[in-house]
Amino acid sequence: QVQLVESGGGLVQAGGSLRLSCAASGSIFSINAMGWYRQAPGKQRELVAIITSGGSTNYADSVKGRFTISRDNAKNTVYLQMNSLKPEDTAVYYCNALIKASVGPVFNYWGQGTQVTVSS
Repeated sequence: QVQLVESGGGLVQAGGSLRLSCAASGSIFSINAMGWYRQAPGKQRELVAIITSGGSTNYADSVKGRFTISRDNAKNTVYLQMNSLKPEDTAVYYCNALIKASVGPVFNYWGQGTQVTVSS
């Protein structure tokens, strides 16, 4: 089976930086788009950034110029470099990927989530 495992969350002061990683593993045939979402307490999950298999990116307006998404296709890993963090960036961050496993159709996979807390 396929799974996504995230790492890199934690507590940081406002203005600081964190780097999230998400590695896909299992019987993977191909990976299409990969992305990061976040969910703050009492709010809906929202898209933070997405990157296609070809490297095209898209960002939420709230993180443009501060966050950078990238991927290493050889390692089936997506990264989110977060700079100039603000308290409003505090949330659980979830990795997402459209993956074609060795058997079966393309499926939308989610990681378990990693907490990012930005103190003021």
